[in-house]
Amino acid sequence: MTLEQLRLFIAVAEREHMTAGARALNVTQSAASAAIAALEDRHGVRLFHRVGRGITLTEAGRLFLTEARAVLARATAAEHVLDDLGALRRGTLRLVASQTIAAYWLPALLAAFRRQYPALSVDLAIRNTEQAAAQVHDGEADIGIVEGAIGDPALAHWPIGEDRLLLVRAEPFPDTPLTAAWMQQARWIMREEGSGTRSTLNQHLRRLGIDPDTLDIALVLPSNESVRTAVEAGAGVAALSSLVVAPGIRAGILHAAPFSFGPRPFFGLRHKERYRSRAAEALLAFITAHTGIAPGQ
Repeated sequence: MTLEQLRLFIAVAEREHMTAGARALNVTQSAASAAIAALEDRHGVRLFHRVGRGITLTEAGRLFLTEARAVLARATAAEHVLDDLGALRRGTLRLVASQTIAAYWLPALLAAFRRQYPALSVDLAIRNTEQAAAQVHDGEADIGIVEGAIGDPALAHWPIGEDRLLLVRAEPFPDTPLTAAWMQQARWIMREEGSGTRSTLNQHLRRLGIDPDTLDIALVLPSNESVRTAVEAGAGVAALSSLVVAPGIRAGILHAAPFSFGPRPFFGLRHKERYRSRAAEALLAFITAHTGIAPGQ
């Protein structure tokens, strides 16, 4: 049974005339007759009484007309859904981001995006970098935005924004340059393994000739906020995003070292083989317009 057969049946049934029904759908009378005969033969019922040159619905035809109209109504509704999705008049974008990005970098962008596309919903999950990459890989998220580099060959990844890591503590730092020996003697507060902040810090430390495993790590905590609060309480030093520590520095409860780890890129993630929806395309284009960094292919 096809939608075209249903359309022909409804057109003929509403007019109780084969030629008029065929003409309404711009098909030949023989094509309409063949479509209805195929329905009748397949299911072993007669949909029309054929009396002389006229036709009228049988009981089966009347019952089938109600169902056929309902099916076509649902098909039309489904077509409207696809049209709306294509025109960005509806849809849900599944986004996953690591903590720093989700809490500090994305909110203003998403608020502006929703003003431009008020009919689109954004479902944002917050995970660490490894967990976010896994969600994109498994199709649980359309797009990921993370802080750390990803080695999954199934995922396309590209720079989409940036911040920088600052070394902070509750007391002011000395004016003298910080040495590798100073860092190895300091008491550290760290994010958990798998976080972008932790992996980026480890990369910077290795470039400075410091083995991260030799550091004195007092606490390992699962969020930027818990690390920042511990540092504010004097528990040690930490490397955190400039976005995370900026309010504390302005308030004078945190102090940044006269030392720079350099810029840290944020990476967009998508699965190379999965379809990228119009909503995902729209968000990436929107971010590009605001950051000037072209989206990945």
